[in-house]
Amino acid sequence: MVLQPSVMIYRMVRLLHFLVSLITTSVRTRLSLQLEITLLRHQLSVYQFERRRPQILPADRLLWSIVARLWSDWRRALFFVKPRTVVIWQKKRFRDYWWTLSQRGPIGRPRIAPELRQLIRRMWQANPAWGSPRIVAELHKVGIEVAKSTVEKYKPPGERSPSSTWRSFLDLHLKELVAVDFFIVPTATFKVLFVFLVLAHDRRRIVHFNVTEHPTAQWTAQQLVEAFPFDTAPRYLLRDGDGVYGDRVRRRIDSLGIDEVVTAPASPWQNPYVERIIGSLRRELLDHVVVLNERHLKQLLSSYLDYYHPWRTHQSLQRDAPDGRPICSAKPGEVIERPAVHGLHHYYLPAAA
Repeated sequence: MVLQPSVMIYRMVRLLHFLVSLITTSVRTRLSLQLEITLLRHQLSVYQFERRRPQILPADRLLWSIVARLWSDWRRALFFVKPRTVVIWQKKRFRDYWWTLSQRGPIGRPRIAPELRQLIRRMWQANPAWGSPRIVAELHKVGIEVAKSTVEKYKPPGERSPSSTWRSFLDLHLKELVAVDFFIVPTATFKVLFVFLVLAHDRRRIVHFNVTEHPTAQWTAQQLVEAFPFDTAPRYLLRDGDGVYGDRVRRRIDSLGIDEVVTAPASPWQNPYVERIIGSLRRELLDHVVVLNERHLKQLLSSYLDYYHPWRTHQSLQRDAPDGRPICSAKPGEVIERPAVHGLHHYYLPAAA
């Protein structure tokens, strides 16, 4: 029988491999040989009990992980898995070891006191128009420091940025700049009332407001005189290009020694502070009431401003109120709430205050 050339080459390679193994085995130490024999027998035993693909047990992984660390020629005796698999086993053991250690101690930040959790929930429920920054600022005013994420955790279930030029202008002239604007409020009888606001930028104070059904240039000019009596006029007045600011208004502004700054058409972001306070008035007051008439609206706005100036906190004022509000330390169980704006809002003080 004549053998094929490929078969002859295969047999010659196997014979050569046997001779090389015989030579290298003769110079190896007895301990190395015994270790290799033991590991080969271990692998045979795995195959002996499994007819199909052998099942690798945790004890097998542990054995080969230890061997891989203690014996440099461990790959020579490994056949039932790839050497890379043993390396993966070792990495997994390392990860599992440190994960077990990390679970022994307390996980995450310690929980806050039950009294503080109840207080935060009570503040959420009593002030539905507030956000988490407002509650953090309110707690800061009674000496309680909590993270914004903590406040949001206990919540019950249920624009374009201004240009750098305008931002620089507002920052540089903050203490000598006021802004004016109108906004409308519908009544229960389907009339439309116009509210005129004058806002001082430095402390976000509303220095003047008034309500009318028919705004005119003469009426608007008179409001500016009432807003700045006895030489209290600011240096700059920021307004939009509304037609109500006619010649009469411009002459009155000039007579008070005020320089006008007129925003571009359809650019409310150039007058951001007064737009922001108008939004706050809507979200925190007008969206929750039905305005009956002009007198009723004035009463509502006056009631809100009595709360707004001494108690309402602002992020831009480092969580302070426009009139300035001192920090009073108190424990969570000693904090009491007091209603404002007919119970629509609340402010919080120590029980002894």
